[in-house]
Amino acid sequence: MYIEPTQTAAAAFFSAPPPGPVVMLNLLRFRELADYGAHPELAPDAPITGAAAYQRYVEHTAPFLLEVGGRLLYDGDGGPLLIGPERARWDRVLLVEHRSAAVFLSFATNQGYLAGMGHRVAALADSRLLPTIRR
Repeated sequence: MYIEPTQTAAAAFFSAPPPGPVVMLNLLRFRELADYGAHPELAPDAPITGAAAYQRYVEHTAPFLLEVGGRLLYDGDGGPLLIGPERARWDRVLLVEHRSAAVFLSFATNQGYLAGMGHRVAALADSRLLPTIRR
């Protein structure tokens, strides 16, 4: 299960950031029911699905992304892989563009943005985040 970057991965990425825009490939697998155990202050009154909790995260995040000039390039439903392990699946796929790695870092460390991060944590059973650079 991978929800947050490791210190090693973050240090490697930010110590030698790629030049120019970075497009983040997000692969997301949701919990059947969101788990707000780590962030009870954000928990809804009634149980919700992981997908619904992630949507709350998206709605919370959008203004902070736009504020730094980021943009959502693609948001789609996933499913089983065509090439890969037969049992593997991703529920949702996002491509998010940031003007630079430095801008991404300022977005990802913004206290207002971080206040809603608990929705993401509650939503996800597993995830992958792959920074990509356009050719």
